[in-house]
Amino acid sequence: MSSNTVTTDDEPHSYSLKHGWRTLAIAGAVVGLLGLFAIAFPLVTGISATIALGVLLVLSGIVHGAHAVTARGWSGSLWQLALGIVAVVAGLLLLANPVIGLLTLTILAIAYLLADGIAELWMSMRMADQPGRMSVAASGVLSLALAVLLWAGFPADATWAIGLLVGVSLFMTGLSMAIVAFGGRNMDETSAAASEPRSA
Repeated sequence: MSSNTVTTDDEPHSYSLKHGWRTLAIAGAVVGLLGLFAIAFPLVTGISATIALGVLLVLSGIVHGAHAVTARGWSGSLWQLALGIVAVVAGLLLLANPVIGLLTLTILAIAYLLADGIAELWMSMRMADQPGRMSVAASGVLSLALAVLLWAGFPADATWAIGLLVGVSLFMTGLSMAIVAFGGRNMDETSAAASEPRSA
């Protein structure tokens, strides 16, 4: 006695962009709007990011401290406890004065952009005649230019730099999500048109 199993395309075996593009498009729109809000209010965004970082540091410190206490026989427990104390103190300092935290985050952002620009320029020089070399070099030059501009305006730009960078990042993420989603919709429409029977 044999049994026939019939599978259809409508069964949800795994996530398919062809069917889930609407959800991705809505998520992209929400992320993009959050990015625009962050760009419009960079100081609020920067302070919020500083407070969030402070909370994460405090929680991380508590976890490290708890692990150090429960693992007393472990050779690295003292290091874990010290790391936890440093994280809690740093988090409390950020929460106590988020504006000072913005200055620190801005310096870290400048250092990151500087390191990223140097790394991308070095990578582009090693790429020889490979495709995409110029785009990598252009990205490196842009990162270096942003680092120089932020450093030139420091500390005045600390009030908006972090919020603006977060906002631009969120907006670009939302935009890319929307582009991928509508690409999936076009794929859906193309496959639907191809599956329609041709009239004689």
